[in-house]
Amino acid sequence: MSYIQQILFVLAAGFAIWLFAGNIRKIRRNILLGKEEPYTDNPSQRWKNVFLLAFGQKKMFRNPLVAVMHFVVYAGFVIINIEVLEIFLDGVLGTHRLFAGWSGALYIFLINAFEWLAVGVILFCAIFLIRRNIIKLKRFISHDLDGWPRSDANYILITEIVLMILFLTLNASDTLLQQRGYGHYAEHTTGNFVFSQFLHPVLDGIGNGGLVGVERTCWWLHILGIFAFLNYLPYSKHLHILLAFPNAYYARLWPEGKIRNMPAIQHEVLYAMQPGLAPVNAVAPDKFGAKDVTDLSWRNLLDAYSCTECGRCSSACPASQTGKKLSPRKIMMATRDRTEDIGRNIDANGEFKDDGKTLLHDYISVEELRACTTCNACVEECPVSISPLEIILELRRSLIMDESNAPQEWNVMFSNVENNFAPWKFSPDERDKWAEEMQ
Repeated sequence: MSYIQQILFVLAAGFAIWLFAGNIRKIRRNILLGKEEPYTDNPSQRWKNVFLLAFGQKKMFRNPLVAVMHFVVYAGFVIINIEVLEIFLDGVLGTHRLFAGWSGALYIFLINAFEWLAVGVILFCAIFLIRRNIIKLKRFISHDLDGWPRSDANYILITEIVLMILFLTLNASDTLLQQRGYGHYAEHTTGNFVFSQFLHPVLDGIGNGGLVGVERTCWWLHILGIFAFLNYLPYSKHLHILLAFPNAYYARLWPEGKIRNMPAIQHEVLYAMQPGLAPVNAVAPDKFGAKDVTDLSWRNLLDAYSCTECGRCSSACPASQTGKKLSPRKIMMATRDRTEDIGRNIDANGEFKDDGKTLLHDYISVEELRACTTCNACVEECPVSISPLEIILELRRSLIMDESNAPQEWNVMFSNVENNFAPWKFSPDERDKWAEEMQ
């Protein structure tokens, strides 16, 4: 590789890494707009979640066929980055197939394995494109995905196919130049690889100079494609490729059916029952629940950024499936959109300037919140441990306790619970009358 190519590569790599680091800092800043909550207990269980849920994709294997296809694409993306590391070092050092000189047999084995993965990625990404655009599975044609989200998924799948084709063509042109003994390509002879060798007949009619052009073009497009993909991630739902790991580590370890009470309300009830326990200077909380993303926890905002938009939550949601307006996927997408809007507001003004909007009402409607049955189906189905239910409950608490905005049927139930300690309009003293005639 010439010095000019080295300089251009270092500049391109430096710019891509700088841009990516800046975007990641902004995302971290946005996530930390949420309230502090501790998620550091039981580290052994948390690391177990990382290996089972993030690396092992445990929940995906409820549908084994789709899980295997997804795992191959995921493994291809992660493992082939070892080959990208070689390309990166070659670009910086001006070498060619640096790792081939260290361990020939192991290197050939790895590249052959990468080619198997590359072919798997091409095949399964094509199947995923067919599922989305030709078969049109119900969860992929929902109005939640209208516009950019639907295009985003297609762009990523097409990009992965192109990157794998470039990888195979790069290997084919390189090994063909090795066979011809041309220039520095003959320094490390690897022999043919398992799939790229079948491209030799297509390339064999090209002269040495043209073949070098093919090899260099594929090399540059492949690595620049990786850099572009890296900087596309922060704007894409595929950010979950990175955030699935911290999201799994900070997963909720309490039972899924547990709904956390608000300490302020628990204290109020306790003080009402035992006034002697009330503190002298007790102050009522400013607000209940959450009206905007800054009232949610940082963990909820990490959930929003980790959402894969796969729609499994909405497919399992009884409210969604019976035609209600609620879609747990849309809850997560709206939360992320609002967080992003606040981040852009801060970038533009140096601090957040009130824009007259809130997550509740402007991004998520009352109708959506009321449709939730709190059944936890969305939480159970999510492959990356996201909880739309937590966000729904916090927004609903604000709606009811701060705005007194509840349907009449709910108000009757609240009144009964307050006065009769049960949802029904029966005196506590008469609650056992139904059993009087039983022996």
